[in-house]
Amino acid sequence: MRSAIAMLPGLMWPRTLRSRIFLILLIGLAFAYGLSFSILYMERYMSAKAVMLGTLENDVATSIAVLDRLPATERGDLVDWLSRGNYRFELGPGLAGVPDASSKGREIAGKIEAAVGHRFPIRIERIPGEVNRLQAHLTLSDGSPLTIDVTPRGVMPIAEWLPYVFAVQMALLVLCTWFAVRQAIRPLGELAAAADALDPDKNGPDLSEAGPSEVAHAARAFNAMRERIAHYLEERVQILAAISHDLQTPITRMRLRADMAEDSPEKEKLVRDLAEIQRLVQDGIAYARSAHGSGEKNARIDLASFIDSIAYDYQDTGKSVTVTGLVEGAAFTRPHALRRILSNFIDNALKFAGSAEITVEHNAEKAVVISVMDRGPGIPDDMLEAAMQPFFRLEQSRNRETGGTGLGLAIAQQLTAKLGGSLRLYNRPGGGLAAEVTLR
Repeated sequence: MRSAIAMLPGLMWPRTLRSRIFLILLIGLAFAYGLSFSILYMERYMSAKAVMLGTLENDVATSIAVLDRLPATERGDLVDWLSRGNYRFELGPGLAGVPDASSKGREIAGKIEAAVGHRFPIRIERIPGEVNRLQAHLTLSDGSPLTIDVTPRGVMPIAEWLPYVFAVQMALLVLCTWFAVRQAIRPLGELAAAADALDPDKNGPDLSEAGPSEVAHAARAFNAMRERIAHYLEERVQILAAISHDLQTPITRMRLRADMAEDSPEKEKLVRDLAEIQRLVQDGIAYARSAHGSGEKNARIDLASFIDSIAYDYQDTGKSVTVTGLVEGAAFTRPHALRRILSNFIDNALKFAGSAEITVEHNAEKAVVISVMDRGPGIPDDMLEAAMQPFFRLEQSRNRETGGTGLGLAIAQQLTAKLGGSLRLYNRPGGGLAAEVTLR
């Protein structure tokens, strides 16, 4: 029972900040408006009540004094003239009623007793019926009975147009609340969208620093944060490029010394280790260059000739690389960057599957989609995104022949971003991996 009660507010409370602020403001303003309306209603009721009782006391006092002084034969002519909307005089004992113990009855009785100045004994009774009626019974100086029939009035009736005004006011209240919430939440939505689209490698527009001082301060802080992140990433890549570049000279000297040494098993191991180090250094330099861009200009290429030339280069060295399907059309892109991307895909396919298939097609948006597919072991679905991170190797051994350096897909992803395209990895039905690059 307690857990159900605890979960109830979470089910009823809106999830979005926009809805919560709108609901809080709307409820608060509606409550304040309702409170003002209630106070106005009570004030109107009290004013009407005061007017009615004050008029009742003054008029009744005068009317009883006039009727008491007139001869009994002339009183009938003035009864209707002395009557008012909420009370009237009757010559006679009136109707049989029951004693009235209500506060309103006592209040009216007090006013009538004050009006007659306690000169005449008075009895207040309530007349049963649908209409709330009171009758005050008294006896004049000559012994004639007089009845005052009182019909207490409530608040004066509300004008017919007042509900329409109330509806218009509520609609205006909802509209103003929605507009205020929209103005307050919109900068937060823009900040969230800018954070989702944050990419230090792309020179996107800065977040607008216009608006209230708090919003402008948050926008300036966000723009400064993005610049710092881009600066840190640039420094990281520059350090990697500098280290990789400086390592080439000692590696070359070590390679020359190893080549001059006498043939032995240790020499073969040393040469093999130096080749692995040199490949790692070259991949580091390639990654740094891909991050900064090579300055290559876009050019128009024929897709069929371009894809065939890549496949032929691998086939000439005995690699199983084939082009499936009919390749048609042209693309406006950076040829060397695209060749490096596809080469990395093909190298991975040959390493893990022994063969690679290249397909080219156009999607529904008329963009060029180039896929490199294999029938290897693939990549677990939960690691597909991590596989494109720098230095990530699915094969956890330290053997460079099987694990590689972990930079191939990271380089391909950065180059694809420079081309304005997108890269996607997915496992093929029936086994194998597909690396897909889309050029828009």
